[in-house]
Amino acid sequence: MSDQNCYRHPNNETGIVCQRCDRSICTSCMHQASVGFHCPECVKSSKQKVYTANSLPGASGTVTRALVGLNAAAFVLAIAVLGSTVGGAGLAARDFGLWGPAIDVDTEWWRIITSGFLHSGLIHIAFNMYLLWQLGQQLERAMGQIDFVLVYFVTLIGGSTGALLLSPNSFTVGASGAVFGLIGVMVLFLRSRNIGLFDTGLGMLIVINAIFSLRGGVSLGGHLGGFVTGVILGILYFGLNPGDGPLLKGKTKETRSITIGLGVVLFGAAIAAAGTWQAPLF
Repeated sequence: MSDQNCYRHPNNETGIVCQRCDRSICTSCMHQASVGFHCPECVKSSKQKVYTANSLPGASGTVTRALVGLNAAAFVLAIAVLGSTVGGAGLAARDFGLWGPAIDVDTEWWRIITSGFLHSGLIHIAFNMYLLWQLGQQLERAMGQIDFVLVYFVTLIGGSTGALLLSPNSFTVGASGAVFGLIGVMVLFLRSRNIGLFDTGLGMLIVINAIFSLRGGVSLGGHLGGFVTGVILGILYFGLNPGDGPLLKGKTKETRSITIGLGVVLFGAAIAAAGTWQAPLF
């Protein structure tokens, strides 16, 4: 058994260690404490309140399910009510998609949010929802429901801001900005636990998505904006380096206030970026 295998389950590779005794533990054995994770033996010898992987706030994945459900419902409604098809967003994109002139001239600011729940086709929504399901369940478990939903919407806004900066005259739809934001958060989450990107498959996922981002018909600005926002929030919630922990340890209200504040700033930036449609910056 190596140092990278769980001491109770030798076949399970892991980068997680007990905060008290430094034993390597897998996700099935780890117990969330107020600081880091503890192994079962240390939990038994402590009176501190702990949580198992299945009893963490957000462990049920309720928020992730709700977000997937909202995206699916919006996709169906766009087809049933707005005349879109499984192969294109159509009128849904025209009326609710991200488009600089409508935000700037008609003050339709809600497009900054609604665009993140529309998709241009069956493959588009299927790919985004698969990534949201995979990343969302893990992060919701690690962060809790309230923080996860805050992070999701702030990264969605970050993606809209990036898309408007690079292409304010294009109709843009999709949850890709938020999903790339979750990838950014996940990078810092794994780093905080000494888990390599390519040890989990996330590294290859980032490479594949980066390649897709460079092909035509994909919002590079949306992907970059969401990812950069996610990295910033990842540092806030998990720290920059392994062992650092949250930037504001034990200060939940302050951390959430900063997250909301970042969302407000990015929302304002998105409106400002929409105003560049007559003379794009890039």
